[in-house]
Amino acid sequence: MNSKKFLVGTVVGGIVLFVLGYLFYGMLLLNFFTQHSHAPAGAEKAMSELVWWALILGNLGTGALLTYVLLKLGNVNSFGSGAGIGAAVGFFGALGNDLVRYATENASDITGVLTDVVVFTVMCAIASGVIVAVSGMGKKKS
Repeated sequence: MNSKKFLVGTVVGGIVLFVLGYLFYGMLLLNFFTQHSHAPAGAEKAMSELVWWALILGNLGTGALLTYVLLKLGNVNSFGSGAGIGAAVGFFGALGNDLVRYATENASDITGVLTDVVVFTVMCAIASGVIVAVSGMGKKKS
């Protein structure tokens, strides 16, 4: 595995996921997810209470997962091919995680759970497309 592409992809993917997470979860759909939450008032942390190191490492971890899968599959050489693979990884990962959490926690209703699956799928698709484009996957080695 090309460690330079892995490092670049991990960082780029982490940044894209962080920004998209802020846009989708922190701004555009904040009220929607609040309405579909069963969590008591105050369960969601305010921006000033976020554990930033964990949020950053979590996004980098997901960026690393996407980059690893893209590099291992090989023959991923365009934004579209990366986005398709990222969408599949995001969909199945979120579906599995969110449904297990729905079954075992009282955090959200099924509408919130299924919406989260869609949002995370879109985020992973975009991040994976950018990872492929920026890290130079599919380019011939010089």
